[in-house]
Amino acid sequence: MKSLCLFILSISALLTAEVNANAQLTVNDAFYEMKSLVGVWQKADVEKPNLIVSFELIANSSVLVETWLHKGKKHSLTMYHLDNESLLATHYCPQGNQPRLNLTKNSTANKLNFSFLDVTNLASSSDSHQHSLGFEFSKDKGKILRKESYLTNNKEDVSELHLVRRK
Repeated sequence: MKSLCLFILSISALLTAEVNANAQLTVNDAFYEMKSLVGVWQKADVEKPNLIVSFELIANSSVLVETWLHKGKKHSLTMYHLDNESLLATHYCPQGNQPRLNLTKNSTANKLNFSFLDVTNLASSSDSHQHSLGFEFSKDKGKILRKESYLTNNKEDVSELHLVRRK
C-alpha cells in the first residue's frame, strides 16, 4: 500500500510539473525574459565576429532595443514592447520595411515565438519581409538561439543564429 501511495504521489508530481511547464506564459513574464538579453552578443564559435548584436533598455525600461552591427556598421533594429495583452516586436529592416510581430500563445519561458502581425512600407505582400522571429534561451543564460524567417513570393527562408554573451 505504501508503494502504491508513493507511486501515485510521484505520478501526481510529474503531471503537476508538466502542467506548470505548459502553463500559458503571460506577456509580462515574456518581456521579463526578454530583458535578460540586455548586453552584447556575438556569433558562437567565431573568434573575430563580423556581427555583434546588442540589447538595451530605453524609455524607463519599457522598450527593449535589439541593434545589429555588421562589420562595425549599424545594420538593423528591432524594438520589443508591451501593448496591453500583447508583446510586440517591430523590426526596422535594411530593406526599408517595418514588420510588426506578436508573441504567440505557444511561447514558453525558454522559447519565445513571434509571428507576423502587419508591415509598413511594403509595396507588395510578395516582397521580402520578416515573417517570424523566435528566441530559445539556454539554462545558463549565456547562450541563445535566434530564429527568424523571411517571406518572399510566398516562399519562406528560415535562418538560425547561435549567439553567446560577450565577456
